[in-house]
Amino acid sequence: MNEPFFERRGEHFHPNPISRGPWSPNALHGRVIAGLLGFALEERHGDPDFWPARLTVDMYRPPDFSPVEVRTRVARDGGRIRVVDAEWISNGVSQARASCMFLRRTENPEAPVWTPPPWDAPSPENTPHDAGSMNNMWEIRPIGEGWKGGSARRVWMRELREIVGGSALTPFTRVAVACDFTSPLAHFAKDRLDYINTDVTLYLHRAPVGEWIGFEAINHQSTDGVAIGDCFVHDEQGPIGQAACGALAQRSPGR
Repeated sequence: MNEPFFERRGEHFHPNPISRGPWSPNALHGRVIAGLLGFALEERHGDPDFWPARLTVDMYRPPDFSPVEVRTRVARDGGRIRVVDAEWISNGVSQARASCMFLRRTENPEAPVWTPPPWDAPSPENTPHDAGSMNNMWEIRPIGEGWKGGSARRVWMRELREIVGGSALTPFTRVAVACDFTSPLAHFAKDRLDYINTDVTLYLHRAPVGEWIGFEAINHQSTDGVAIGDCFVHDEQGPIGQAACGALAQRSPGR
């Protein structure tokens, strides 16, 4: 079995070496920050009657490999809307935070509303495998030119690891750990990534079905070293939501 990103020991989560990010040998990857905060929010505050429709993660310090405490707090618990905050604490210092909005499940109104057409991507089974996935942190299958293309950047992604050892990925945590990929997909230049993301917001109108998550970059804009990026998010059955991120200019290591 593949090594999980974290091991749970008492009240703390201990990062494994596979959690290392691309910017520093002693800093964690943004995907594991989003994934662990999403995991804790769902584990402690999830409810079958409520769907985690929005997850926002702010990453304002690069966490190292110290044990992590995740503190959660209910900001609002109403009949239709529940808002819960989470904070990442390591070395006694706040390193990141998240907010999750849970919305009560109900029924759609009868009147139809316009939606954009679903993408025409081939299935993951009909898409070639790409070996370049950072030491098998995930499996990626680029569609066309994929995430390094000049336009129409689209990929399928499948998680290979548990966020926390012994806890299987849920549909929500599967997308939460993957959503950090919004930044490289939207911000990658011709041959390198010069932006480090500072946050990510994931909107989901339904749970993904199956293991494969599809990302389709739809926007990149930047001025004075500040960038924004957006992606539509899919599963094999169709659209499930979208993700957005902010980023700051930062050269890749060795450049």
